[in-house]
Amino acid sequence: MNYYGIDFHKLYSFITRMDSKGKILEEKTIRNTPESLEEFVKSLEPESKLALEAVGNWYYFYELLEERKDVEVCLSHPKKTRAIASAKIKTDKIDAKILAHLLRTNLLPLSYIPPKEIRDLREVIRYRASLVGTSVVVKNRIHAVLEKNGVRVDSVFSKRGKEKVLGLCLRACFQEELAGYFRVLERLEEEIGLVDKIVQQLALSREETRLLMTMPGIGFYTALLISAEIGDIYRFHSAGHLCSYAGLVPTVHSSGGKTHHGHITKEGSCWLRWILVEISGHIASGSLRFNALYGRIARKHGTSTAKITVAREASRVIYYMMKNKEPFHGAFKEKRIPAISSGVMTHPMDEVLNV
Repeated sequence: MNYYGIDFHKLYSFITRMDSKGKILEEKTIRNTPESLEEFVKSLEPESKLALEAVGNWYYFYELLEERKDVEVCLSHPKKTRAIASAKIKTDKIDAKILAHLLRTNLLPLSYIPPKEIRDLREVIRYRASLVGTSVVVKNRIHAVLEKNGVRVDSVFSKRGKEKVLGLCLRACFQEELAGYFRVLERLEEEIGLVDKIVQQLALSREETRLLMTMPGIGFYTALLISAEIGDIYRFHSAGHLCSYAGLVPTVHSSGGKTHHGHITKEGSCWLRWILVEISGHIASGSLRFNALYGRIARKHGTSTAKITVAREASRVIYYMMKNKEPFHGAFKEKRIPAISSGVMTHPMDEVLNV
């Protein structure tokens, strides 16, 4: 069997091929053009195993390799791979060789590779997030122009506020700037509206997302994001494992019989962590149990810690909802998380995102 270590870059890739005994059979550099990559994929021997690091734009190369059903592709976890095989001397040649050796010896730390359907869902979700982020930048620029002129307007982005801003007697350069930003903002909002319709259709067509929307605070966009980031729920062996994947568990330092708990790890999916923290207030306001938890933690440790705590417990609940295919009111299986009946409350996407 041949083992390939691929050090993938933006413009080129360095490839090392070795046999099952660790003998290097070939080392070469290929350009990352469609023609070169396709030619490499076609040249692979059946039953080959390849290690590709999950950095940069790995999607295209991986999907080419994925089409070869007679080869196995492993996606390496960059951070964990560096922890295992750190070296003072680092070159493309060494990196590719290390990947091949780790793959050959079954020591390669793997990243989760979601199915193509889930990758497509993530692309739609992140496209919407990028549009919303761009609209926030444009709104901030409008506020900045107004501040330059010492102008304060309430509800700038309401219909009346917009008319008031565009009717201000400012110098021509500022008037044109504001008008241009409002035109850009209007176009962005139209595009966000179109994507929202797609998101709603996708969310309603999937059993998992319809199930998630029975939880207070979770709407179409949020349900689709959570489902896409989690992927196959059965790859998590416990609710705690999902919490850890979301980076919502505290760091632990234990030495000399003393244990110290620090800030949350922030490892794993930053998108899943972000959305759970973002909607934690809506979850707390829609559930008696979560409201009591939020209030108790907020009084002792402040609102920021309370949001994290609610997000962490919500991820545990979501685990059982998805694993047992049960709606919110019947999703609790652990004794420490009792089931509490609550009315179904969903929020429009814009309210959930609070942007």
